[in-house]
Amino acid sequence: MKTARLTAAMAGVVALTVSACGGSAQSGTDRTANQKLVDGKTFTYAIPTDPGTLDPAITVLSVARNLDGFLYDSLINLDSKGQPEAALAEKWEATTTTASFTLRKGITCADGSPLTASDVAANINYVGDPANKSPLAGVTVTTGTKAVGDTAAGTVKITSGSPDAFLLRNLSGLPIVCAKGLADRKTLAKGENGTGMFTMSEIVPNDHYTLTRRKDYTWGAGQFDSKQKGLPDKVTIRVIPNMTTSSNLLLSGEVNAASINGQDQQRLRAQRLFHSDMVAPLGELFFNQAPGRVGADQAMRRALVQAVDLPQVAKVLTRDGSAPVKGMVTIEPRPCDGDSVTGKIPGFDVAAAKAALDAAGWKPGPDGIRVKDGKRLALTAVYGTQVGPTMAPGAELMQQGWKNVGVDVTLKGLDSPGISQALFATGEWDISMAPLGLTLPSQLVPFVSGGQPPQGTNFAHIKNPQYEALVAKAASQAGEAGCADWTAAESALFEKQDVVQFANSVVPTYGNNAKFEIVNGYLKPTTIRMYA
Repeated sequence: MKTARLTAAMAGVVALTVSACGGSAQSGTDRTANQKLVDGKTFTYAIPTDPGTLDPAITVLSVARNLDGFLYDSLINLDSKGQPEAALAEKWEATTTTASFTLRKGITCADGSPLTASDVAANINYVGDPANKSPLAGVTVTTGTKAVGDTAAGTVKITSGSPDAFLLRNLSGLPIVCAKGLADRKTLAKGENGTGMFTMSEIVPNDHYTLTRRKDYTWGAGQFDSKQKGLPDKVTIRVIPNMTTSSNLLLSGEVNAASINGQDQQRLRAQRLFHSDMVAPLGELFFNQAPGRVGADQAMRRALVQAVDLPQVAKVLTRDGSAPVKGMVTIEPRPCDGDSVTGKIPGFDVAAAKAALDAAGWKPGPDGIRVKDGKRLALTAVYGTQVGPTMAPGAELMQQGWKNVGVDVTLKGLDSPGISQALFATGEWDISMAPLGLTLPSQLVPFVSGGQPPQGTNFAHIKNPQYEALVAKAASQAGEAGCADWTAAESALFEKQDVVQFANSVVPTYGNNAKFEIVNGYLKPTTIRMYA
């Protein structure tokens, strides 16, 4: 299961995930203004890569978590402004160390059995128990967190394993599965035993997933009305790696929704299609700092950054549409508005890069590639093919920059499961261009500190004492009170080139004969409305 461990969102983007708004971002009136809501339709949603396992406690791949949102509900939801709203729970309260929830009455599982408070507590305890090595530990639930459910009262009380500045918001990101799924997690890998609006009815890996709406589902987030006009009866998730193909199917009406990067956006905009926009990290570099890897030396990381004209790469990646880069969290609503990036990333300086490589003992060989102790300076860089058509040329431009200073970089384009395999299982990489999509600064912590794979998710083997000290200070302050420390912590990463974020992109999710909301980086199933 460790092979399915990546996102922010790894981005689906995307990272992992992204957003500039929770609803639509429109210029002008979209087509649906003259269309009528209709019932009984199938909502067809194109995704760029197969999600792999759907067990929501095992995967952090954004594409999988997006699909899981149709199958598994959380205790609470967040609206487009980041405010909590009822979901499985109708009441709640939280501090930085404790939380309590009162469940709605009448919630049932996909098989009709009741969801109990003890089941909910077991979900939280599974992620909180370090023995289970859930990649969500530290992302939605702090390691060591314990929960107790009172089934008769319908209440769940939680004690966080360590202070969590965003305890309530983090718990909102934990999908809740039913008792049968807890007993047999193989069923969860197939999207079964859920609490959500839809059930899984068919899986054809790398092709499509078919979901059916539950007629007994009445507890959707916020003011959800199961009798609302325009709800789809079925959802078909189609795996379509090529965004031009997805765009063609959008225009023909064969697909109702797809996130589109690159030049295809122009013709979709011209047809006045509805779209809900997100800001996604697109240009982001991590260096493998495991012992024996070139990236373990900060001077080498700095040289590799200086060798590349990052502003030019950003233009290629975003088609000149880069959104401002101010920090690792791109998904609105951002809890902290500080700028952790500006002035912290080394500028383009080929001479400085070459001098650093010389100082490290890497001398130009006969073919221009540097050599040290008889070993060529040859590295492997991985990037996500699901990110869109601009990623390959952007990677090639970086490759050329590294070659110009004598570094031989082999590029490997991988889908989401492939990226996850490389980062969290094999470790066979030197440079990662796969971005993390984050909704909170605390979600970054397990990816850049703590245990390395397979014990943890610190895939780049980062050790930054200043970051860790500032995080400990920030985590003890509730919500926005710790923002100055969260911002300073991120800056400590950028100053050491532990991460290099240089380009964000506005990624629209277009809709044809359908509307929906993208909230916290994911399409919200209860907001889907079908039009004729």
